[in-house]
Amino acid sequence: MSLDNHSALIEQLKPLLMEPDFQDIFDQLTADESNSTRFLLKMELNRISSQCTRIIDLRDKTELPCEEVVIANQRHFLDEPAKESLINALPLYRNKYTLGVYEQVLKAHKLRRLKLRNIEPEDTLSNDNPYIVPGVVLGSYFNRCEERMNYSIRIAVNQQNTHEVNGVTLDLSVGGARIKLPVKHHLDQDKPIRLKLLELSEEFYIDDLQHGVDYQIVDIQNKDGNAILRLKRLGGGDALDKVLTQVIRSYKYRYKVDVNDVIVTATGLGYERHYLPLLTHLPLYVSMSDDTPCISYELLGRGNQPIQHYFQDENSVSQLPSFINTRRLTQLLKHPDKTDHNLLFCFTHNAQGKLHYYSATLAELKATNNLNLFLGFASTKASWRVFKLIAQSIDHSKNYKTSTLPGDDAHYSALTEQQLAQFTHILQLIDLTNEEVRRDYQTWFNKEDVNGLKIFAQAKVKNHSIKKVSMPFSERRHEARFAFKTTVTVQQGDKKATGITHDISSRGLQLILEEAVDFTEPAQVTLSFPRLQAAAGKTNLSNLPYQLIRSRMNGLTLHLSALIGHSPHEGVEFLNKLIAHNKQKLEQLSDNEGQLKELADGLKNLFMRQLPGVPYFIEKTVKSAQMAYIGIGTKTDEISHLFAQDTDQVLQFNLQPLLDNNLLKQQIIDPIKAMKASHDMDFFEVFIQLIRQPRGTVQIKCILKSELGGRDNQIKFIQQCKKVGRFMALRVYRGATDKPDMSYIRRELEYINIHANHRAKQLEEQLWKVIGSGELLDITAEVEVRYPSILATAN
Repeated sequence: MSLDNHSALIEQLKPLLMEPDFQDIFDQLTADESNSTRFLLKMELNRISSQCTRIIDLRDKTELPCEEVVIANQRHFLDEPAKESLINALPLYRNKYTLGVYEQVLKAHKLRRLKLRNIEPEDTLSNDNPYIVPGVVLGSYFNRCEERMNYSIRIAVNQQNTHEVNGVTLDLSVGGARIKLPVKHHLDQDKPIRLKLLELSEEFYIDDLQHGVDYQIVDIQNKDGNAILRLKRLGGGDALDKVLTQVIRSYKYRYKVDVNDVIVTATGLGYERHYLPLLTHLPLYVSMSDDTPCISYELLGRGNQPIQHYFQDENSVSQLPSFINTRRLTQLLKHPDKTDHNLLFCFTHNAQGKLHYYSATLAELKATNNLNLFLGFASTKASWRVFKLIAQSIDHSKNYKTSTLPGDDAHYSALTEQQLAQFTHILQLIDLTNEEVRRDYQTWFNKEDVNGLKIFAQAKVKNHSIKKVSMPFSERRHEARFAFKTTVTVQQGDKKATGITHDISSRGLQLILEEAVDFTEPAQVTLSFPRLQAAAGKTNLSNLPYQLIRSRMNGLTLHLSALIGHSPHEGVEFLNKLIAHNKQKLEQLSDNEGQLKELADGLKNLFMRQLPGVPYFIEKTVKSAQMAYIGIGTKTDEISHLFAQDTDQVLQFNLQPLLDNNLLKQQIIDPIKAMKASHDMDFFEVFIQLIRQPRGTVQIKCILKSELGGRDNQIKFIQQCKKVGRFMALRVYRGATDKPDMSYIRRELEYINIHANHRAKQLEEQLWKVIGSGELLDITAEVEVRYPSILATAN
């Protein structure tokens, strides 16, 4: 989607940007534009009207003498033509130095220099640059309340005391139209016009068509020797509504219906179905109970189940409400951007078959002077975890439903709408644990008395309080899984380990070990269930054959499947009976029947409005693969904004500072090619130095954490970044995607196919090319906590 054809409208809106009634004017001038175009127009206007801190210094860029010009305490050095451009640009933004002013001055300077050298100006962005990546809008679901048809019929237009002017319609809807007239039409834009739809008045005999219908002129643009008028209908009654609706329905298969909004939304939905199955974050939904915030729902997907499993105790009761307790939740909602309240640390202690959780926020550790003790000791435990919480308030003025097709019901059922309306915030729980940096955290430990950790013991939650809803994806396993914890012993040759199950099905299970053991994989192991043996009677639950499919978390998490031969597998039979007899008590982690699909869809839509990071998508090409898109949410995020500075087009990003030096191929494309869709996402870390340049741009220097070498070099790099500018750290997730979920956008594709067959085919081919997805996530605050010396200087 591009705004290339709307440059005249942007220029028309620029002088009105700072007016108090700008929103009303914007609504009028864009009344007949598609919602997707309105969204991009607003995004572009917000961008160019934002305050600018970039200095313009042309002293080594021009053949003319420069003089100093001071604006808002900023010193610029401009030649005479540039100074004139500045004087002309400032009034458009009410004499404020904005990004639009900066770009206008530099653009005029560049054009002047090119003309001096008799060079034709070229597009600054080369299509051959593999690092220039377009954005695809995610989480913004456009919907037109009525169909608009590209439909050309003869018309006659007049105003009071003027002659009729003949023309044609370009498109037509029940409530408006776009028409083409001669440039010299002599119409007054501020007065209503009377429009006669000549061909319709011959076919349908109703008063409104015979005498003409009153329209308001919304906008006039001159193009190719014609005047293009956008109109909003003022007159006409129900009879005219029926005729126009009938015409659009009867002619829609012969004329071109405007399907841009549907394509934009279907594209976003198609790409989000590649991203969501891999999503590692756990969305939590907050509602109020007696004026107290509490977590009432969580949204499960394939990728975020390890977080959900981690908080299941030995009785399969989630300890999340105790981890994010009322005190912590209240502080987080009061201070959503404060690192001290959104970084949390946790570990568990297994004593006599019972799981005890210990946790703390960074604020609590600072307040109790326990940073050294907690971080140092806890990071030695196998169950050590680092979490980040992002809190976002919910805007209930927007529709919850993705009603993408004209005429669709814009709302869910009354019950679902009521359920969604009760939520005040979304929390995104993100696991930032990195096994490679345990030793960094362990440097905090000064051998203090570990009894001091007792104050961080979580109160035990005994009953389920958070309702679980699964995103409606097809299940990876062939059978449903259930939350269930029991002790298991696993053996392979002379290697032996003990762990606790996190979930079970009749033929498989996921096991969390107390200590990592280097088992061979994939290979056969034997399992014993000592706690279940007491209830199994004569059934033998010892030394049962299982296949170790794979391990995660440096060998701490094992995925196992029963090895079934010619004779019955006693473990499978026992677990089958256990699940069947306790189905009402056990919590099902998969949702094969698609229960609560409507609520799940609404929860997903709320989550997608504000993404925690920047998703990206890798697609295969004839020769290899490339980064095809990055995902952009409905609100500006710092990461994408950073990479937009070297581009001058909406929704286009220059990722060269991040992806150059073969990083795209070696760290993203090649690993994704080696992965399967069933694998969890993994990640690598990038340290970034940001230096603000004299002319206002930001110099970005990216380096892989692994290339910095040891801990001392990492600390030196961070200190140097802070000395000359700013330090930032990104976690770059990567994972292989499955085939596209075309069933999710089936209705949209059918609609597009009817009206623009080639566009539907193009979208399908586009989605089938995707082989991988990932995410850029800001982890700066967590990285600084790893190093005591860095955290001390940050406070």
